[in-house]
Amino acid sequence: MPSKKHAGESNANTVGATTTSTAAPAGATPIAAAVAAEPTTVVQTTIAATPAGPMAAAAAAVGAAHSKNVVHTHVEKDPARNGTPIVVPKDPSKSPTKDPVDTSKSVNRPTVLESHGYTLGRAIGSGSYATVKVAQSTRHQMEVAVKIVSKFQAPADYLKKFLPREIEVVKGLRHPNLIRFLQAIETTHRVYIIMEYAENGSLLDIIRRDAYIDEPRGRHWFRQLIDSVDYCHERGVVHRDIKCENLLMDSNYNIKLSDFGFARGHMRPKNGVAPLSETFCGSYAYASPEILRGVPYQPQLSDIWSMGVVLYAIVYGRLPFDDSNYNNLLKQVQNKVTFPKEPRVSAACKSLITRILAPVRSRLRMNAIRNDPWILSSSSDNRQSTHDHVTSQPETRERAASESSQPKTVPLVTKEALKAQVIKPPGHDATFDGEEPLQTHRSPSNASVHNAGPSPKKK
Repeated sequence: MPSKKHAGESNANTVGATTTSTAAPAGATPIAAAVAAEPTTVVQTTIAATPAGPMAAAAAAVGAAHSKNVVHTHVEKDPARNGTPIVVPKDPSKSPTKDPVDTSKSVNRPTVLESHGYTLGRAIGSGSYATVKVAQSTRHQMEVAVKIVSKFQAPADYLKKFLPREIEVVKGLRHPNLIRFLQAIETTHRVYIIMEYAENGSLLDIIRRDAYIDEPRGRHWFRQLIDSVDYCHERGVVHRDIKCENLLMDSNYNIKLSDFGFARGHMRPKNGVAPLSETFCGSYAYASPEILRGVPYQPQLSDIWSMGVVLYAIVYGRLPFDDSNYNNLLKQVQNKVTFPKEPRVSAACKSLITRILAPVRSRLRMNAIRNDPWILSSSSDNRQSTHDHVTSQPETRERAASESSQPKTVPLVTKEALKAQVIKPPGHDATFDGEEPLQTHRSPSNASVHNAGPSPKKK
């Protein structure tokens, strides 16, 4: 308890603690604006000048000697100054008793993640500027996935635009077939995104293991993909990077759409007019013709195109388009999709794929896909000969016009392109030393999560 001031004394040394909020101020980083702040304690220390006069100095020294400071003082008399007391620092090494507090030894503080109840485990994925690790969460009483993004290595475009947008989008989504966002933590060195953990890998892993997926399983998973994407679209969120790698599998082998790094919100139609996007992002093999041509596009319809590519990959175990050459890729996506002879796939399934991988004007919308006969079918095996007739869509003027023009390469923003911008300065490896928490945001709901997985663009 601080002592009262006596008359004639100047300001005494004071130490006080105040609690403040770390809400992002004006001009804060985009990531800080995307995550909510938590209260932190700031210690304010004010040290005034020592009161004038030798007796006052001696009194201050004696008072300090009785305190629990690390460095003590004692008083001696200087004969040359007629016995005037002076203050001499006391050497702690010569003191017979040890100080109660030894600040020379650093305290083993918990890491930022440990302070939030997460204990990191094995790595399950890594890239040029991000790593995904499994962690045990005491808060959720389960394993979670933690995406660790290095601020020193990630490209500026990703940190300023795509990552804040991803956090802002995913924290408002909650669906059984979406990877659930749990928390985002920003520090001076990194950004941590904590989410559900999908323990059975991705759809791509299963396709590689089984060569291709039979239609009953494929139908079940494609229905779940329809549900998850439709849920997002109804809430004005477009994914813009739907592909087999981003469809994860939980403990019960249910689809979990993940990786909203290229996603964008606030895309609901206004006055019956759907907003267009001019950010050409995603993956070439899954990109729609309008994206590859570099024209403003309706992202919901581009998501549907990508879903058609996924369905093709499910039942055939390969991609419908070769993305090794841009000009050839552009020609392929503007022509009618072709099917291999093996494996055998039903005419109904091929018809659905053909009507999804179609020009914008004739491309199936979500409701039509949901009510397609193949989707509604419950037959355990409705595969037919690949020679069965598949109703084709007539060539539209849109397709003919696009084929007549000379293709021009569109610089698509892909994860590979972002990786090419990675900065790797020396001395910034995967260490947690010296990190200080900046911002944190938790999922709106504190309910526990059923087992599930992790995942890592312009307007």
